[in-house]
Amino acid sequence: MTQFKQLSPATRGALLIAIAAALWATTSIAAKTLFNHTDLEPLTLACLRLWIAFPLFFILMMRERASRPLPRGKKVILPLLALGCLQGAYQGTYLWAVDLTGASIATLVTLCLAPVLVAIVAAPLLGERPNRTTIIALVCAIFGTLLLVSGDMQSADSARIGGVLVSVVAAAVYAAFTLTSRHAASGASVYATAFVCFLTGALVLLPLALASGGLTELADLDARGWLLVAYIGVVPTCVGYVCFFTGMQSTPATTSSIIVTLEPLFAAFLAWIILTEVIGLSGIIGAVILTAAVLVASRQSPAQQEQEEPTGHQ
Repeated sequence: MTQFKQLSPATRGALLIAIAAALWATTSIAAKTLFNHTDLEPLTLACLRLWIAFPLFFILMMRERASRPLPRGKKVILPLLALGCLQGAYQGTYLWAVDLTGASIATLVTLCLAPVLVAIVAAPLLGERPNRTTIIALVCAIFGTLLLVSGDMQSADSARIGGVLVSVVAAAVYAAFTLTSRHAASGASVYATAFVCFLTGALVLLPLALASGGLTELADLDARGWLLVAYIGVVPTCVGYVCFFTGMQSTPATTSSIIVTLEPLFAAFLAWIILTEVIGLSGIIGAVILTAAVLVASRQSPAQQEQEEPTGHQ
């Protein structure tokens, strides 16, 4: 701890963001373990995750209320409510994709394709014209995605093919969250923003989980299952975001966006070690191309260099 404090603020910030990326990467591993050994539905897990997380951010928000204003007024609250609805949709679709196709494929497709979609949509929607380097990076990202999922698309397992498609939907929702967050700045603290988003997402998912009957499965969870649920709600969600928010205070947004790109690589590595998931040679090549393309796009695209809203991450 003493050696950590002796590091420069920029280095400490970068390390905290890298720790956050590593913690976020464990979400898909813990979730896939739950899906493999219990009957817990992805929608139910997404709902539980947000209900566990938002009370902590309420506490952090109240601690900061003296220095940062609480969200007030329709012009502030309505965009945050929209972000919360997208948060709930993202959590549900991402965990559904993990259940159908696996931790590595779902995370790589969702998190690497999302910034590509942001760059594509930002051009006609926001008037941000990508330069030649960004366009090449986007083409490479699409090609890398096709290589990455080629093994699953050739499989006779319709569930895994469906998982790839749901991953694309999750990426689209995440891209919508990112674009919306850029125009929803309220001046409130990041903890207040996270609290409103997580609470709204939890309230949106609750009736869906009740209607699907997913909450009845909780009675069958054993101690290991509850520990995994608690882990997802506390460690990658709460601890991960606190690390990220703290690191962002001394790390430029562009640098943080590049470091966060490590998250899907961490997830793929952990899925290989813990879950014995193998994506094959073409998948490895595709993952490398996709990650490199996202790194280039994050350096070049104005969409990645403006406000960073991490509440959409794993």
